[in-house]
Amino acid sequence: MRLKGKVSIITGAASGIGKATAEKFVKEGAIVAICDVNLEATQALAAQLVAAGGEAVAYRVNVTDKASIASMVEDIKTRFGRIDVLVNNAGIVKDAQLVKMTDEQFDQVIDINLKGVYNCTRAVVDTMIAQGSGVILNASSVVGLYGNFGQSNYAATKFGVIGFVKTWAKELGKKGIRANAVCPGFVATPILNDMPEKVIQAMEEKVPMRRLAQPSEIASVYAFLASDEASYINGAAIEVTGGLTL
Repeated sequence: MRLKGKVSIITGAASGIGKATAEKFVKEGAIVAICDVNLEATQALAAQLVAAGGEAVAYRVNVTDKASIASMVEDIKTRFGRIDVLVNNAGIVKDAQLVKMTDEQFDQVIDINLKGVYNCTRAVVDTMIAQGSGVILNASSVVGLYGNFGQSNYAATKFGVIGFVKTWAKELGKKGIRANAVCPGFVATPILNDMPEKVIQAMEEKVPMRRLAQPSEIASVYAFLASDEASYINGAAIEVTGGLTL
């Protein structure tokens, strides 16, 4: 098991890619803190993983609320004595063309997708520095590399979290801490449930592999980057798109 004993925090872990990542990390032997604003779903997932023989703890965490983050971090340090991995996965979309976007739509996405990543990382980095090791993984997107129509706010955040890891790689690498970003393309998550079938088919046709990614395929990349097998990968933004951008 590649992550045996690694104490790992995953935000936005109650569904989609976050849930798949929690499941993958536990399967690889990690001790996982499942964090989400949806406490009921978080507790249900933790119970499921524990029943299957894994080690997981549920927390209600709002990444815009520093108090809830601090409470979670302190409890993890009390329980396990260390923090090895942070996966900054929590995020939202509030799409609109620039000429129609409201300040509220812009601010909500910035606060969660960008400021939330800063808040969570700031809360754990001192612990990682003190122990001389750690891995920080940010959820970016193909949109964070190439932009996308109607997503000024989302693209700004996903560009921004790449900027974070490139900066943190320089600042923290000498302290034994690696920082990387993962940039998925189209992924079959619940967010697509309300989309018309023809829209999903059009998305699939843009990908050379002619299908969407499964959340587990993104989770596998996170697990690799969190493991010692990726010990010399630092400051990278890794596309997981099925060749979408070719």
